[in-house]
Amino acid sequence: MQDEALKASCLCGAVRFEITPPFSGFRYCHCSRCRKATGSAHAANIFLPQSQLKWLAGESLIKRFDLPGAKRFAVCFCTQCGTRVPHRIPGTENYLVPAGILDESPETRPEGSIFWGSRAHGSWRRRHCPSTMNTPNE
Repeated sequence: MQDEALKASCLCGAVRFEITPPFSGFRYCHCSRCRKATGSAHAANIFLPQSQLKWLAGESLIKRFDLPGAKRFAVCFCTQCGTRVPHRIPGTENYLVPAGILDESPETRPEGSIFWGSRAHGSWRRRHCPSTMNTPNE
């Protein structure tokens, strides 16, 4: 089991942090809010206690958006490059960490998908899609 800290950074590198396993959860979320916030078919979210997240740089560059009327939905992002970064989940001491921001792969794999009934129309599991190492034609 992995117990060493995993480093992470935003696209421009201004916001940096590390997280330490074990995670409280690691799930793909297919809810419409996560799809809109990521611009993708689903979000890959890691959940962990505040004590397992350590900011290394750029915390003052983070802006938070709390969705009006939502009990728990929020996003935080780097104000320089727009990359989503971790945020505290309202009403808890836990953080949601967008898994795609990690600079290295965790040993833990997602437990599964949530809000599958809200998935994007035409969502396909990977086995239905061809994969390439680069863009097509490269």
